[in-house]
Amino acid sequence: QVQLVESGGGLVQPGGSLRVSCTASGIRFSISDMAWYRQAPGKQRELVANITTGATTKYADSVKGRFAISRNNAKNTVYLQMSSLKPEDTAVYYCNIPHRLAQGFDDWGQGTQVTVSS
Repeated sequence: QVQLVESGGGLVQPGGSLRVSCTASGIRFSISDMAWYRQAPGKQRELVANITTGATTKYADSVKGRFAISRNNAKNTVYLQMSSLKPEDTAVYYCNIPHRLAQGFDDWGQGTQVTVSS
């Protein structure tokens, strides 16, 4: 059974930084591409960033240059370092495995709330 546990969210002022983490179990993490998604109130969940098994990264235009995704295969953990945060980054952040979603496995963790406000 796949488990995804996100952590590290919180309240941060505009322009600040925050790092969120996601630890996965029940999968072969080292051979799985991983991704971060977010869902703001009243909006659909959107892809923020992904990282391949070879550590190639890709970002949504809205976060390019401000966010950095990374992974630690020894800890089965993927990170999202967020900098220059804006109020519009406020959302619940989730990680997941893109290829499982593509196969129709629509299970998610509880997410971690990030609120950017003064």
